Amino acid sequence: QLQASGGGSVQPGDSLRLSCAASGSTLAGSAIGWIRRAPGKQREGLACVNSDGSTFYADSVKGRFTISRDNARNTVYLQMKDLNPEDTAVYYCAGSPLCAYDYDYWGQGTQVTVSS
Repeated sequence: QLQASGGGSVQPGDSLRLSCAASGSTLAGSAIGWIRRAPGKQREGLACVNSDGSTFYADSVKGRFTISRDNARNTVYLQMKDLNPEDTAVYYCAGSPLCAYDYDYWGQGTQVTVSS
C-alpha cells in the first residue's frame, strides 16, 4: 500500500518535496512513479524510478522535478522546484515492475496548490 504526502499550498517559485511511503511491503524491487491530475485535465505521468535507480521524466518537468528513492526508508521522493500555477494538481504515486509497464497499484493523492 502506498501513501503520498507532502503536498500543500505554496507560492510561485517555491519548492516542495513529496514523499511516497509503502506500508506492509517493500518498494525496493518496484518501479515507482509520480502522476498528477490537474482540474479539467488528463492524468499526466511526471517521473518514474526503476529499482535499479534509473529515472525517467516527462518533458514538462525535466530540470525542475527530481525523483529519488531511499530503499532503507522504503520511500520515494519527488523534489519539485520553481513551481508555477500550472503545477496545481493532485499528485499520486504508483508502482509497477518497471517504469515501462502500466502502474498496477496506486496510493492516494496529495494536493499541491501553487498560487500567489
